[in-house]
Amino acid sequence: MTVTAGIRILVVDDEPQMRTLLRNVFEREGFSVGEAGNGAELFEGLRASPVSLVTLDLTLGGEDGLALAREVRARYDVPIIMISAKADEVDRIVGLELGADDYICKPFNLREALARVRAVLRRYEPRNGAHAAAASPGRERYSFGGMTIDLASRDLASASGEKIALTTAEFDLLCLMLKRPLRVMSRDAIMDLLKGHEWSPVDRTIDTLVARLRKKIERDPNAPVFIKSVRGVGYLFSVDVTPC
Repeated sequence: MTVTAGIRILVVDDEPQMRTLLRNVFEREGFSVGEAGNGAELFEGLRASPVSLVTLDLTLGGEDGLALAREVRARYDVPIIMISAKADEVDRIVGLELGADDYICKPFNLREALARVRAVLRRYEPRNGAHAAAASPGRERYSFGGMTIDLASRDLASASGEKIALTTAEFDLLCLMLKRPLRVMSRDAIMDLLKGHEWSPVDRTIDTLVARLRKKIERDPNAPVFIKSVRGVGYLFSVDVTPC
């Protein structure tokens, strides 16, 4: 199976010529492509059918692309590559902090843009279970930072093989982060994904849950290596996860 199989990219840009340019590049590689020229069309496209990746221009006829990216990240589980004519380092950093998976400045090389899209898509392949199924049919096991987790038996083992006891909520939080490594998740997205748990919109339940999980998996919870905070957005599982 090629990386393009079943992949739909939503190209969001207020310049029709840029949308056509990216559409032609992506379709030549076998991707399915949708287009949006503004924020309303962006969310209409996300609701209409499953989207594998969004390329988002930061200046959509005066609309704030960073604000749109924040809203997409809070409401949808989809990778984002920001594209902008702005070369300002601050904009790039803010974009990545808001949860973008990559940032490309105009003008850009089309081969480079395609390579970046492929890289982001490869990063998210494990969350679809393809590698896990190949490694161990019918069973999901992952390793990270020397630790091993078995999703079927709900067992977590340290690098030395010692079992680490987790509550149901702690285990579920770790699982959803392992399936979305190297990407930022907002607190709202985490609450939405952890269905079945009771959350209060006025407290800091997610922050408390993250703190409890850090105490069990981090060597130093005050200087976390696995679960890092992203100021103003949420959290990032910052190490590679390998199916085993």
